[in-house]
Amino acid sequence: MSDRNFNPFPVLKTDRLTLRQLVSSDDNEIFALRSNETVNKYLGRKPAKSANDAKAFIQTIHENIQKNDSIYWAITLNGTDKLIGTICLFDFSEDNLKAETGYELLPDFQGKGIMQEAFSKVIDFAIQHVGLKSIEAYTHSENQHSIRLLEKFNFKKNSTEGNFITYKLTCED
Repeated sequence: MSDRNFNPFPVLKTDRLTLRQLVSSDDNEIFALRSNETVNKYLGRKPAKSANDAKAFIQTIHENIQKNDSIYWAITLNGTDKLIGTICLFDFSEDNLKAETGYELLPDFQGKGIMQEAFSKVIDFAIQHVGLKSIEAYTHSENQHSIRLLEKFNFKKNSTEGNFITYKLTCED
C-alpha cells in the first residue's frame, strides 16, 4: 500500500491533455461547469449561483488536497491552460485501498474521447501511485455516456439505489 500524499501535486499528461491542479483563476470555468444545466442534469447537486460559489468550491478543494483527503484535477487541452472539465478521487477508505471517482466535462468537449483519455490516466495513477484495490463510481441510471465510460474500463454494476447505480472496478495486481 502506498501512502496517500498529494503534495507536490501530481500533474498527469496524455497525448492531448494535461491534468493539473485547480487554481483560483479557474473560477469562471468552474462556475460554467457547475452551473451548466447539461452537466448537472444527472448530478444530485444544486447548481452554482455565482462566481463566489466557484471560488468557495476551489478553496474547499485546495483544503481537501492539503489534508490528502482527495485529489482533484482540472482537465485542460495541451497547449492551453483553460479548464474544460474535472476528474477526482475522493472518499478514500481508512486502509487506503478504496476510493470513489467523479468526473465532469463541459458540453462542447463531450463525445470527443477526452474523458476516456483522462479517466485512463487517473485509474493508472490510482492503482500505481496510490495503491487502490478498488474504485467506485456513482452515476444516474439515465446517464448513458457515463455508464458506457465506466463499462469500457471494466467497472461492474454493483448496486442500484433510487435513480443511481454504483459501479465498481476491482484492480488486479
